[in-house]
Amino acid sequence: MTAQVHENLILDGGTKTSMNFCPPLPAHHPRLIELTPAEIEKENIDPLIFSTGCWRGYVGTWQIKDSYLYLVNITGRYKIIGDEPIRADWFTGVLRYPEGKLLHYVHMGFGSVYEFEVHASFELGRLLKVSLVDNSGKVFDREELAMRNLPGLENSFEGDDKM
Repeated sequence: MTAQVHENLILDGGTKTSMNFCPPLPAHHPRLIELTPAEIEKENIDPLIFSTGCWRGYVGTWQIKDSYLYLVNITGRYKIIGDEPIRADWFTGVLRYPEGKLLHYVHMGFGSVYEFEVHASFELGRLLKVSLVDNSGKVFDREELAMRNLPGLENSFEGDDKM
């Protein structure tokens, strides 16, 4: 497996970053539609989105605003109907985004390690807590990182169950 393309994240205040995590999309949301192959072909979509670097076939742009998580844009297999963001009231869990320099590149899933990780805990789309994890000076097993951070498994972090 290949390292995966990050999701985009806009923090309260407008700072743009990325997430080494993919929040799930809502099942059967009326404003989020899956495009047909013919519709996808008509769109001018970056080919990276349909490569091994993006198994999910889309890249979402998310925003944390006024203590809530929103899906504001998506490109690839899906499209948002309308211009308003969708409040992520289906999402309960911890998302993470990197800060600082890249310490260890892992060419699998979301296994790369950055100097710091921000873990943001949500319940039904509402931000509950934010914690900072300092990875400086830690020793990492690349294989273990790769296996622990495959798409779909990257939402489980040691210690976050105590949030």
